[in-house]
Amino acid sequence: MAVHPIEYRYGRAEVKKIFEEETRVKYMLLTEAALAQAHASVGNIPQAAADEIKEKAKLDYVCLDRVKAIEAEIHHDVMALVKALDEQCGDSGKYIHLGATSNDVTDTALALQIRDYIFLLEKNLLDLRNVLLSQAEKHKKTVCVGRTHAQHAVPTTYGLKFGIWAAEMQRHLERLNEIKPRILVGQMTGAVGTQAAFGEHAAEIQRQVMVELGLGSVDLSNQVIQRDRHSEFMLHLALISESLNKFSTEIRNLQRTEIMEVAEGFRKKQVGSSTMPHKMNPIYAERICGLSRIVKSCGVTSLENIPLWHERDLTNSSPERIILPEAAIILDYILQLSIDLMENLVFHPENIKRNLEMTGGRIMAESVMISLVEAGVSRQKAHEMVRECALESVREKTSFKDKLLAHKEVSTHLSEKQVDEALDPANYVGTAEKQVQDLAEKYS
Repeated sequence: MAVHPIEYRYGRAEVKKIFEEETRVKYMLLTEAALAQAHASVGNIPQAAADEIKEKAKLDYVCLDRVKAIEAEIHHDVMALVKALDEQCGDSGKYIHLGATSNDVTDTALALQIRDYIFLLEKNLLDLRNVLLSQAEKHKKTVCVGRTHAQHAVPTTYGLKFGIWAAEMQRHLERLNEIKPRILVGQMTGAVGTQAAFGEHAAEIQRQVMVELGLGSVDLSNQVIQRDRHSEFMLHLALISESLNKFSTEIRNLQRTEIMEVAEGFRKKQVGSSTMPHKMNPIYAERICGLSRIVKSCGVTSLENIPLWHERDLTNSSPERIILPEAAIILDYILQLSIDLMENLVFHPENIKRNLEMTGGRIMAESVMISLVEAGVSRQKAHEMVRECALESVREKTSFKDKLLAHKEVSTHLSEKQVDEALDPANYVGTAEKQVQDLAEKYS
């Protein structure tokens, strides 16, 4: 019976498969096979034995049920796998796991799982970046209210908003490429990292195993690959999730009834509330925000896995079995939701225009100030003049334009036509459009 929502509600099958027990066993077997081949290449064991181990180190021969049955007896998962493989290899079985400690196999296998996941993660990040960039280009001329402290500030464009997000996703791609060499590594270092049990060819054995598996090698280790590597990866997942949280929070705010400039797409038969038939809730955005908290919490736990006693203890093992697949599966899921969300946004131009005009032109106060400076007024004086007009307009609930034209010094320096031009939001978005165009060219 399913218990965790990942089992029945969240996550894609192809991502879950990466972290299934059978996949873990498959990669542990692959590691054992590579180790046997490396031993044979340096003359430690017969090549025929290594070939036998390689042939039998597959799920066709070593089934998960048998491994679990042995583990139930001996209470050690890696030794259970070794025994299950040994059963299939005859006399060659005596060379299985030669010189290795458990984490040489499990940590190396984990790196293979992470590598498979990173392949999907990269595609998700690139797809979301491109969707955001597409929205940026589509709306590079869509002027809207810029808000700071949740208050109307000055105009901006939706193109710039989405362009900023696209650039953020690009940085996540770059960070991922930077950390790959640090996380996609395996080890063959033995009980406490000295490689003593591997003999004089220890370094070459480790090198050959990792070449065979397509991984890098640790420089130094003790019994485990050091957990700063895994924590860096987990924190990167958390960082991505917080970007998705940020994007979705903005969409949720923009979908507020009193704002309603941009909204989540609502499907024809979708139901918003069991009791309020009119509701059209931002369910994807809210789910993204909620699940991002889980990914972040997994990142925090990964930090606590870094300090282990002496050459290692087991306190990292049990939480990692939970947090790594959980964070990876959930992040993939909310990345997929984010792509869908951003592709299917609904824009309401009439509300965007309404909100630009909501303050009666006061959103353009900085524009008027700059126009006065260009007309020869000092910046500080211009600021005070415009501030007085804006505050009077608020107090008296009158037109900001009328207050400006009624102000003797303002009207001395600016004509009505110049005031109108300064109050037009489309005239005050600076290089926003060019920034988006430059970004699109950079990523093309």
